[in-house]
Amino acid sequence: LGRHEWKNGSIKRAVKHWIIAANQGSDESIKALMDVYKGGFVSKENLATTLRAHQAAVDATKSQQREAAEEYRRKWLSGEPK
Repeated sequence: LGRHEWKNGSIKRAVKHWIIAANQGSDESIKALMDVYKGGFVSKENLATTLRAHQAAVDATKSQQREAAEEYRRKWLSGEPK
């Protein structure tokens, strides 16, 4: 949604969408916010708050089971033996 709003010229709405998505752990939204921060569309304070929330969301999804599944997926995609 953020990208769509940005293309339509709704900068504030785009930033709001990216902040919401980043707070839920979206890496793509963090990258978009970093880019618009460089352009002066996001304050340093808002970016810092969003980065902390993003990290908390990412940390909340970590588990040994997820890491094992990701390792299995990497091996399977690369054709490595199990």
